[in-house]
Amino acid sequence: MDCVVESDGMHYEGNCIRPPSEAYSILLQVTVGCSHNKCTFCGTYKGERFRIKDDKIILSDILFAAQYMKRQDRVFLMDGDSLIIPQKRLLWILDQIREHLPWVRRVGAYANAKSIKMKSPDELNTLRERGLGILYLGVESGDDETLKKIHKGTNAENLINMGRKVREAGIKLSVTVLLGIAGRERSLEHAKATGRLLSAMDPNYVGALTLMLIPGTPLYEEYEQGRFVLPDQRGFLLELREMLAHTNLSRGLFFSNHASNYLPVKARLPKGKQEALDLIDGALSGKIDLRPEWMRAL
Repeated sequence: MDCVVESDGMHYEGNCIRPPSEAYSILLQVTVGCSHNKCTFCGTYKGERFRIKDDKIILSDILFAAQYMKRQDRVFLMDGDSLIIPQKRLLWILDQIREHLPWVRRVGAYANAKSIKMKSPDELNTLRERGLGILYLGVESGDDETLKKIHKGTNAENLINMGRKVREAGIKLSVTVLLGIAGRERSLEHAKATGRLLSAMDPNYVGALTLMLIPGTPLYEEYEQGRFVLPDQRGFLLELREMLAHTNLSRGLFFSNHASNYLPVKARLPKGKQEALDLIDGALSGKIDLRPEWMRAL
């Protein structure tokens, strides 16, 4: 969503995004932009220089929330990677939330492999003790070749280790993966590798989104030049099936119910895995209707 500064309310600027599960949270913008901002498929923060917002502005927004948002018991720290904030300053933010918003039960934030690596296990434990309850990690793919092509800045092994690090600190982990990000050529390789990564990482939640090409991004330019070809509807379904088939979680939710997806799936693993696979098979055989193109959106 596009955000503007509100002089008499919360201070938002730039393109503000949050996970679907944080739709009813207090959205506290503590950074502007993304600390990595190099992924070829993402146009959210292009031209936006990453920075941490001034403490006075952050406190002002917390105080505004304290007065007007007493029914919302979760806080989400925007923008793209709030975990990158230095520990002392991040703890200050969490302490202000605890002091002024005592009814808040959980604080969430986006993270990436770099920001998780910068925090020691003790620091992550301290963040959890101060209220950080969930981190959202954009994995996109478990296929190293694909990760390199999209300039993710990490590899599958590092992503697995960073995800485990979050879980070991007692912080819930929600991971997003992208159907179609490897193109038609490496679709099934990407699906299998991503399933294996998710199995090794064992997050609490997995959200599978379907790639939607954004004009102005490097990946869109590749698409226009014919160097990147998206799977068709059937290809997306086959990719989703292969990914889920190779995903084994000890106890977690696997979603593909984002508005970008052709087929909404919600499965609690391991128990609900076969039922979800049967649903996908029903769609592949034409027995289940897919979401029409005009209803799909980011």
